[in-house]
Amino acid sequence: MDRVRREVHYDCVDTIEKNYAGQNVGVAILDTGLFPHPDFSGRVAAFKDCVNGRRELYDDSGHGTHVAGILAGDGKMSNGLLAGMAPMARLIIVKVLDEKGDGDIRQLLEGVQWIKKYYRRFGIRIVNISVGAKAGINRQKEEWLMEVVEQLWDMGLVVVVSAGNCGPGEGTITIPGTSRKVITVGAVKGGKEIECSGRGPTGECVVKPDVVAPGYQIVSCSPASESSKTPYTIKSGTSMATPVVSGAIAVLLSKYPHMSNVEIKLKLRETCRRIKREEGTGWGMLRVDKLIGDGVN
Repeated sequence: MDRVRREVHYDCVDTIEKNYAGQNVGVAILDTGLFPHPDFSGRVAAFKDCVNGRRELYDDSGHGTHVAGILAGDGKMSNGLLAGMAPMARLIIVKVLDEKGDGDIRQLLEGVQWIKKYYRRFGIRIVNISVGAKAGINRQKEEWLMEVVEQLWDMGLVVVVSAGNCGPGEGTITIPGTSRKVITVGAVKGGKEIECSGRGPTGECVVKPDVVAPGYQIVSCSPASESSKTPYTIKSGTSMATPVVSGAIAVLLSKYPHMSNVEIKLKLRETCRRIKREEGTGWGMLRVDKLIGDGVN
């Protein structure tokens, strides 16, 4: 994560000292759950299990824990070196994927509906969905998923979704990343698009992804099953790039809590670094220093 922060110019921003590190911002993560890692101590506000119906915090895959560490780990077990983007954000964990990282669209729908019901109670401002379904599996369920995710956006929440790892061909963005409303994130390595990163255009000729972020060989939190020697592990893909963007938005909302999701999306578009001659990179690479430099009060 130290490398990721440098690549997106996060270290140019004096975040924690100025209380711009996700304070007072609730972020819902729809994934495989969360291991009670020391890097999240005291900041998990709620847990909903749409897969097994369990009440205690757990992650039987590791994917969700890794995503959460990128977004909001405080780096306690690494003396801050591997802290995430918004180390003071409040986490709301919604388990919609099983131990293999698979999930039924019905479970994802249930998770989204739960957020719709409780977002005010937990102060949710951002919804991170590092999950996607290939188009063509079930048209009716696809339409339901797109509809409820866009409802979250219409309620004022910032919905950040992965582009999926079905690239590099055209039209390979996974659902719900094909929505024209949500912020869809692709992955890059060293400033160049990762080959597996999904790309548009969508079926409605919408250019996607909207923004890209580092997603290759990212070091972040691991669950107990992977941490006999270290509390951190390495993963790659658009799932890892998505929480980089979600975390940056949490930092932005710490500084400018009254910004709307539309204003945030426009701010992202204005401040990304364009990547020349690279297809599938949308507005370009996330730049945290520019993103939070001149916001809206």
